[in-house]
Amino acid sequence: MSTVTESVDVETDVTTAYNQWTQFESFPRFMEGVDEIRQLDDTHTHWKISVGGQTREFDATITEQHPDERVAWKSDSGPTHAGVVTFHRLDDRHTRVTAQLDIDPDGFVENAADKLGILDRRVKGDLGRFKTFIEERGGQETGAWRGNVDRPGN
Repeated sequence: MSTVTESVDVETDVTTAYNQWTQFESFPRFMEGVDEIRQLDDTHTHWKISVGGQTREFDATITEQHPDERVAWKSDSGPTHAGVVTFHRLDDRHTRVTAQLDIDPDGFVENAADKLGILDRRVKGDLGRFKTFIEERGGQETGAWRGNVDRPGN
């Protein structure tokens, strides 16, 4: 299992950055290789991605979500992975967004991508495109979901 951690500082307040991140269906606009995400209910999503010229689909569960703080998830099927994105207020107009992913590469292409650092660069690029996406919108999110999801066992 590999861990990837990347951060980006965005020029928007923490609430706007968090609100935009909860709009999973907008991810294909800034995440490389993400073709489609459907939010099935408050805690379940269905993903369609392209990896090495192959299309893969999987479901994921949001395991923890707290407004303006964090969104965590784990895959239910397909490539084994889990992650958390946290939001840190730097000041009234700046937020640090940090993504930490634990990925268990599946197959030759994903293992090679992991060993060559491609996954790290992809996450860094996705966060950079998120920064551009939210800043070009003038700090206006496309929507928001402000519900809480408590970690299992809490």
